[in-house]
Amino acid sequence: MPTPEIVAHRGASRERPENTLAAFRRAVELGADAAELDIHRTADGVLVVHHDPKIADLGPIRELHWGVVTEARVRGEPIPTLAQVFDEVGSSLRVYCELKGADTAADTVALIAAKGIAPERTAVHSFDHRLVGQAGRLAPKIPRGVLEISYPVDALSAARPVGARDLWRQWEFIDAEFVDAVHAAGCRVVAWTVNDAAMMERFALLGVDALCTDDVGLARRVVGS
Repeated sequence: MPTPEIVAHRGASRERPENTLAAFRRAVELGADAAELDIHRTADGVLVVHHDPKIADLGPIRELHWGVVTEARVRGEPIPTLAQVFDEVGSSLRVYCELKGADTAADTVALIAAKGIAPERTAVHSFDHRLVGQAGRLAPKIPRGVLEISYPVDALSAARPVGARDLWRQWEFIDAEFVDAVHAAGCRVVAWTVNDAAMMERFALLGVDALCTDDVGLARRVVGS
């Protein structure tokens, strides 16, 4: 059976608080190949890893300074910066950066360059395909991806304008025809969020390139190494 890349969704989020250093460290322990995370930018320009645009009881991240964000906790764990994640697990995991905040593309690719991270060790993707295009103009060597929850008539219609390599597709909208079309164009399919063993097996057999999952341990047992 083909072996898709195992991508830890917000880290090993089934076992640890999502998007925290604890979750990313646990993903390494469980044998993930990569981690997916969400990026926002504080008012003073710090890239932080957090899913929602707001922090409970504090407000929108884009209106907060980093010193305030450091006071927040996710089930007891601090909210990390993107730089901290790269320092903690960047040598062990490929890091897929979802650009959540509207002003995150330029600073994200700049940080990747400043850290000296090889393009094959990271990538950026987003539901906002304009951010993907901006990242491509600023740092064309960093792989790019587009997120979709749909089944367009033209499978590559969103990927082509921004030169995306990865098509991140919600698992319900993935079938053999889609996978074949994407591969014929030299691109990759990333299925999300896949937490069922039978579905993992099915997608592996279809040739899906990566499985984004909350349950890294299960994925490793199902699709092997």
